[in-house]
Amino acid sequence: MITIGQTAPDFTLPRDGGGSITLSALRPSRVVLFTYGGDGTPTCTNEVMDFTALHEEFKAAGCIVLGLSKDPVKKHDKFIAKMGITLPLLSDDGSTVMQDWGAFGEKLFFGKLVQGVLRSTFLIDGAGKVAQVWKVDKVKGHAAEVLAFVQGQ
Repeated sequence: MITIGQTAPDFTLPRDGGGSITLSALRPSRVVLFTYGGDGTPTCTNEVMDFTALHEEFKAAGCIVLGLSKDPVKKHDKFIAKMGITLPLLSDDGSTVMQDWGAFGEKLFFGKLVQGVLRSTFLIDGAGKVAQVWKVDKVKGHAAEVLAFVQGQ
């Protein structure tokens, strides 16, 4: 599990539209990284759209916002085109990064224990340290909560 104050585990992952993003290469910008289950599912779509709606405000606060799911890049591309998403979506096909970050594991899904994405959001500061961690139970209002925290720093 990732803890506040530790150096954020680095990664390089493929992103929508081709190419890749390396977390450490984004320094000294702050980064908001949120994990979600999948493109096009109702709750996940709401979460991605909430972060998209606030994307310009995050940029004004000096933050890069990245979405992360297991979906392949082609699915991200279709999702972005359909929904008008303006932030990068990363593909963690094998869930390796999400496992490293404590955002993938056992959870209850409709009363059954399954392995899956544990909806989480991480704020990484300009030095590459984890500044805040959110375990997300409710999507509604979460992106605004993260933005308010970022703006207050």
